[in-house]
Amino acid sequence: MKRIVFIFVSIFLIVSPFHAQEKVHQSAQLQLASPESQGFTPDRLQRIDKVLQEYVNKGLIAGASAIVARNGSIVYYKAVGYDDIATKSPAKKDAIFRIASQTKSVTSVAVMMLYEEGKFLLDDPISKYIPEFKDPKVIDKFNDADTTYTTVKAKREITIRDLLTHTSGIGYPDIGSKSMKAMYSKAKIISGIDADTSRLGPMMKKLGSLPLFHQPGERFTYGLSIDVLGYLVEVVSGMSLDEFFHKRLFKPLGMNDTYFFLPKNKQARLWTLSSEDSLKHLMDAKDKRSVVSDHNPDYPNSEGTYFSGGSGLCSTAYDYAIFLQMMLNGGRYNGARILSSNTVRMMTMNQIGDLSLYNGNAKFGLGFAVVTELGGSKLPTPVGTFFWSGVFGSSYWVDPKEHIVAQLVLQQYPSRRGDLAEKFKVLVYQALR
Repeated sequence: MKRIVFIFVSIFLIVSPFHAQEKVHQSAQLQLASPESQGFTPDRLQRIDKVLQEYVNKGLIAGASAIVARNGSIVYYKAVGYDDIATKSPAKKDAIFRIASQTKSVTSVAVMMLYEEGKFLLDDPISKYIPEFKDPKVIDKFNDADTTYTTVKAKREITIRDLLTHTSGIGYPDIGSKSMKAMYSKAKIISGIDADTSRLGPMMKKLGSLPLFHQPGERFTYGLSIDVLGYLVEVVSGMSLDEFFHKRLFKPLGMNDTYFFLPKNKQARLWTLSSEDSLKHLMDAKDKRSVVSDHNPDYPNSEGTYFSGGSGLCSTAYDYAIFLQMMLNGGRYNGARILSSNTVRMMTMNQIGDLSLYNGNAKFGLGFAVVTELGGSKLPTPVGTFFWSGVFGSSYWVDPKEHIVAQLVLQQYPSRRGDLAEKFKVLVYQALR
């Protein structure tokens, strides 16, 4: 009996510090720590510097910022290269960048917060809250010559779950198929970037009157689904998406540099957008409206009114790492409970069944892509790691197994540096002991 008690006490003494440490990680703010304290080899971690600098030296990127945290402690946080290649001003790690589609994850969290409050169910039809989506039609035949089309009746209504998983049949006006671009252009549907003085509600209502590109739930089609959900947040909460984000998310989490449109005292921190000429030579994209699908690269410095739930936010590497750490912590950070751990579980598991992304390397949850067994065999990110990226070259992942949050930030369009994002993953994991 004494031996059993001794073993129990010994196990308790061994295990309890880890439980205590876990609680600290869930309540404390992200802080700098030595790589060694979190299981990294410093010399190997510095390989990130070398590779990023090589890309700068070769003229492939202007600059980059990267942040890596483990167990709630930051072990790498640096900037390399230039913020502006024209002036050769150095890149700063706290620069504000256009997060583009990384906005989608934030909006998805906002939706799930309202779901937890009993405002709706995920399999409710969106038309229950936005009537313009009632009785949807699906394109049957599309004539590219004159953009006319015929439709058939949808087999069922679009649900909130369809929108969260990009299986609604709604496409994108800028990066979608030829028929998507033609139909949305004719209807003057916008992507949400540099929307000037338009407003989200009227645009989403107009989108609701247009046909879908496939039956709801039958395919994964990246598009304006999350913008529709941004408007759902406004309808259900009675606040603008901007107000909801700041009151319910950014302020409780301490995300002090995340906005749709930057206040004047922070506009100078906006990272200059780079691009490539016809020969793929790096150039400054400032004031070249043709670079971003005829949009102004400096749109976050305007006084806009369009709060795009799919692409509108700008942030810093540190601020967005806070958001990701909250997800890794099961919905809690800095003493604030944003979501329940079960809701986070739902958001980061396969929600699209047999459908797949990236040739089977990933599935999709509710706002995040999730690494599959096949994906885990091709890169060091383990099965269950969730991730996404932005069109201007930023990308992130969250690894629940190794307790890692990581983000690489570029500001370049078009961004053809997917190989660097993959190398960044390799460089982080090879530095683990």
